[in-house]
This record gives sequence, C-alpha cells and structure tokens, in this order.
Amino acid sequence: MARHLVAGMLGLVILVIGLGAWTRLVDAGLGCPDWPGCYGALVVPDAHTASLHSPHHPLEGYKAWAEMIHRYAASLLGLASLALLVLGWRVRRRERRLRLARSAAGMRHRALDVATCFPLAGCWLLLAALLIQGAFGAFTVTLKLWPQVVTLHLLGGLGVASLLLLLWLSLTRRLAARGARATLPKAADDHGHRVLRQPWLATLAAALLLGQLALGGWTSSNYAGLACEGFPTCNGSLWPAMDWGEGFHLSQDVGPSYLHGQLHGEARTAIHLAHRGGAVLLGAVLLMLYWRQRRHVQSVHPEAVLPSRPSSSLARPLARLAGDRRFMTTGTLNPWGWALAAWGLQAALGIANVLWWLPLDLALAHTLGAVMLTLAMVWAMDRMSQAHRVKRTGMCQTLA
Repeated sequence: MARHLVAGMLGLVILVIGLGAWTRLVDAGLGCPDWPGCYGALVVPDAHTASLHSPHHPLEGYKAWAEMIHRYAASLLGLASLALLVLGWRVRRRERRLRLARSAAGMRHRALDVATCFPLAGCWLLLAALLIQGAFGAFTVTLKLWPQVVTLHLLGGLGVASLLLLLWLSLTRRLAARGARATLPKAADDHGHRVLRQPWLATLAAALLLGQLALGGWTSSNYAGLACEGFPTCNGSLWPAMDWGEGFHLSQDVGPSYLHGQLHGEARTAIHLAHRGGAVLLGAVLLMLYWRQRRHVQSVHPEAVLPSRPSSSLARPLARLAGDRRFMTTGTLNPWGWALAAWGLQAALGIANVLWWLPLDLALAHTLGAVMLTLAMVWAMDRMSQAHRVKRTGMCQTLA
C-alpha cells in the first residue's frame, strides 16, 4: 500500500511541477497577490470582492485560477505526505513488535532485517522538504517573483520528486527482500559485479546537474530564454556582448516586481549562454559514464552481448542507447543510458525553444524534461550505490 501511495505522490509532484511551470509561463505567478488564499479567500472571488481586498491589483480570473489550482495540488501532496508518515509509523510499530517476539529465536536473517525495515526517516524528510517548499511558495508571491526564491522553489520541487523516487525504490527493495530471502544474496551479488562504481565521475555529474537545474531556474526567473536568437550562434555571434557581473548578481533588490524581469539584454544573454554551456558539460560527463559502464559489462560478462530484442519497435531505439543488445538481459541494463537519453531529449527541446521562440507547449515540455532527467540521474546513482553495497556485503540493504 505504501509503495502505491508513494508512486501516486510521485505522479502528483510531477503534475505540481508542471502546473507551476504553466503558472509561470502564462505570467500568473502573481495572479493572487496574497498567500495562502487569493484576495483573502480560499477560492478565487469575484472582481468586486477582489477590488475591495487589493484595489491596486486588478483581478485576472484565468491567472488567479492557474495560481490557485497549483496551490490546491501542492496542498494535496502535503496531505498525502502526512498519510504516508502515519502509515509508516504504524508499519514500524508492527515491525518492532514482531522483532521483539522473534528475539528469543536468535534474530535469524539479521542483516536482511535491515533491508525490510520501513524507511520512516525518509518519510519525515519528505514532510520537512514539503514544508520548506510551502515556505518558498509563499515567498515567491510575497517577494514578487524574486529570482533567487523562484529558482530555489524549482530546485525544491525537483528535490521532492527525487526523494519520492528514492522512497519508492527503497520500498520496492523492501518487498523484494521480504519475498525472496533465500535467493536475494546470490542474485544481488551477481548484479553488484555488473554495475561499475564510478564515484568521482558520478559526483561530478550530480554537481553539474544541480548547477544546470539552477541555471535553468535562473534563466526562467530572469526571462532570459529569448535572450539569444539562433543556434548554435547567439544573436549572430559565437561570443556576443554579455554582462556576466549583472547577470549573476545574486544580491538583487527585494521589493520591485520581477514579472518579465529586471535585467538588461546583455545580462540575460550571459545567463542564457551559461545555461547552454552547462548542458554541454553535463552531456559530456553522462556520455563518459555510459561508455565506461558499457565497457565494464563487456569485460566482466562477455556473454551479455547476446541479442535480446525489445518487445516493441518503439522501445528499440531507447534500448540501443540504454544498453544496446543487452537491454532485456537481467542485470545488464546500463543505468546511465536512460540519463543520457533524457539529456538528449532535453537538449533537443532547449534548441527547439530557441529556434521557435519559446512556444508555450515546448517551454512546458522543457520543464518536464528537466524532471525526467533528474529522476533518471537519481535512479542511475541509486542503482550504482546499491550495486556497490551488494558487492561489499553480499546482500541488499536500504536506507531505513
């Protein structure tokens, strides 16, 4: 039950991020001038009531509803996190009683008991992250779309999605450990030798991803998406006039409305090109991670290159990237292939947004592409971490 709840919450947080992106793209970030209500009400009021509450902020119904629907979905996510915490607490209490009842028998499978514990600490961390996200949502409105807060709000949403994915993976391993205790160590040990541990390169990729996501939020919050015309050039030049100091001046004044941005053109150009450069660096590191993992599988398990075709024609191009002919072979999936595929799609969406002048649907897809890339990276790093733990201990363990 908990695993299904977490899966539903993961889908909901992706929806919330998409709604937040839509709210920003239609300039509805200040559709409601107050928080948590809208013109002092829990639902969007009529124009007369709104004018009495905020006479200097005329009501725009579409923008106000876009903002409030985003808030309703985020609130539902918070309630779901409370339900997950209650459920986890009850499961942990039942596990504690069972552990005490078995203590007289000598605690068999003691190491595997670690894997079967409910990840209650992760549930508490999720609730804390959502409370912080709520605070950033309030500051986004009260500080009138201050770019620093808007960027942190985006990063927080991606962080919540990553945490939910890790919780789902932890609960999945918990069910696997409870249902296959006899065969798990052997299978896990075999899997541990198939996934290459690349800690320094993976850490670099994670740092570049975080920086790239921050640059994406900074580009969006400063309305720098259209600062460059053309690709690969920018405004007809490979190195146009830029103002790096103003573009990355993080102590901007708090107070004026940052709707449509406050920076001049050269500062926005610097932000835009920094985002492009970060994408290139991240792609290069992901390609290196993918290639090293592929070479490792070929050297450790030469038999893994036997053909095993995906079941659908749509899956075959992704299969070649994610693990070539080894895609359907148990334990040989290249975890970095999906991250590299997500990066390629995200890069294509970014280029299309520049060439077609940021159409609304492509801009929204670019934000959701960032979610997909983040989740693919988190999954790959979790798979690598679990493989190393399996190789060292001979059995799966999860964060309890």
